[in-house]
Amino acid sequence: MSSQSDVVPATAPAEACAVRVVDPEKVAIVAAALPGAETIAELAQVFGLLSDPGRLRVIIALLEGGEMCVCDIAASCGHSESAVSHALRLLRANRVVRVRRAGRMAYYRLDDSHVRMLLDLALTHVGHGEEGP
Repeated sequence: MSSQSDVVPATAPAEACAVRVVDPEKVAIVAAALPGAETIAELAQVFGLLSDPGRLRVIIALLEGGEMCVCDIAASCGHSESAVSHALRLLRANRVVRVRRAGRMAYYRLDDSHVRMLLDLALTHVGHGEEGP
C-alpha cells in the first residue's frame, strides 16, 4: 500500500530516486530481519498450496477429523477420490500432510502442529471479520 508521498510523478527526471527513505534506521532493521530469498520462496509455496479451495477443504477436513483415509476425506469434502488423491500428493510433497500405511489403506493427517496452528489462526482471522463490532 503506497501513499501519495511514495508515488513518483511521471514528470520526474530520469536520475531522480524512485525510492524515498524516511527512516533509514528502521529500514536497516527491517531489511536485516527479512528472511532469505529461499525461505520466502518456500513460504510463498506453502501459502500457494493453501490458496486453492479444493486443497484447503482437504486440509480443513484433516484439521477437523484428524487422521483419515482418502475415501473419507473425499466424502467429507464432496470431491472425487481422484481429486483428493492429487491434492494429497501435492500436500505431502510439500510436507503439509503425512501418510501412514496400514496394509493396503493409507491414512493422512496434518504433518505437524505448525500447520494446525496456521490453519487455526487463519480460521480465527476469517471468523473475526464475521463478528459484529
